[in-house]
Amino acid sequence: MPTAVFRVLLIVVLSLPFATATTAGASQAHLPALAFKEIVPRSVSGLTGSAFAESLTGMDDATREAAILTQLMEGNLPDFLRTLKPVRLVDRSASSKTTTATIFVMPDYLAIGVDGDFLRIPMRLSTATEIATHLHFVLPTKKMVDAIFAQADLRLVPEPLPSGPQMRSTEYFLQHNRLIEAQRLAIGLPLGGLVSGQKKDLVLTNRLTRQPGRLAIYGWHRPTGIPIQPLSTVHGARYADYSHGIRLVSDTMLIDGEPHSVYAVLEDPRLAQLVSDEGPIRDAWGLMSAPHP
Repeated sequence: MPTAVFRVLLIVVLSLPFATATTAGASQAHLPALAFKEIVPRSVSGLTGSAFAESLTGMDDATREAAILTQLMEGNLPDFLRTLKPVRLVDRSASSKTTTATIFVMPDYLAIGVDGDFLRIPMRLSTATEIATHLHFVLPTKKMVDAIFAQADLRLVPEPLPSGPQMRSTEYFLQHNRLIEAQRLAIGLPLGGLVSGQKKDLVLTNRLTRQPGRLAIYGWHRPTGIPIQPLSTVHGARYADYSHGIRLVSDTMLIDGEPHSVYAVLEDPRLAQLVSDEGPIRDAWGLMSAPHP
């Protein structure tokens, strides 16, 4: 069984009291610390979020992007992101058969730093996909983003900042992160709870196949559940602003308690509807692994 499968099964056993007996029994033999072993342990000398932001002073976008990639490849992300949250998607066929898919997602958007001092960090599509595939994750689909919002422990109110060139600045990244944290702390949700509504998601969609060189964004749901951002490919793949977030989804999921590759499910004409509202995502692996401009 592939390592990615072991990882998710271990998460099910350790983190999900509602795991099925079949899943739990299948994973009991693999209880060594295999979960997230691809993520390098964070160094005690790693930069905090505020120190990382300070280190970016004066950098152009390309240099900043390289610094983001280096920090995340070295495992400099807060501990609370290392425990995934389950999100269920249920499909009922015409014959009334119910199929339950369970995906495993980071509880918040990808960030740099430590639990007490971290920065949710927007990034280019190429950086996001390189990090995701290196760690055995994928970007979500639009349907996954909706499910995450619906099942979130905390749904934050979007806080758009004034538009303009400053949207792409590190200062805006920091300002928006402070607004998100102020909301979370005011409500009192501990780190590690599933949070949604605070940013737009970079997502997988067939539009990326038809429009190479673009990125796809979706989400930033209002409390009513209506997203501010409809699915859009208006921006080039090198674009990133403060409103963008990278929500990583494990590349292994469960269907009725059995492990499956997310890529295989996304490309399967029969199963794709579980996790995609546009049918199969053609060459999902290619979209995640191909170099982007």
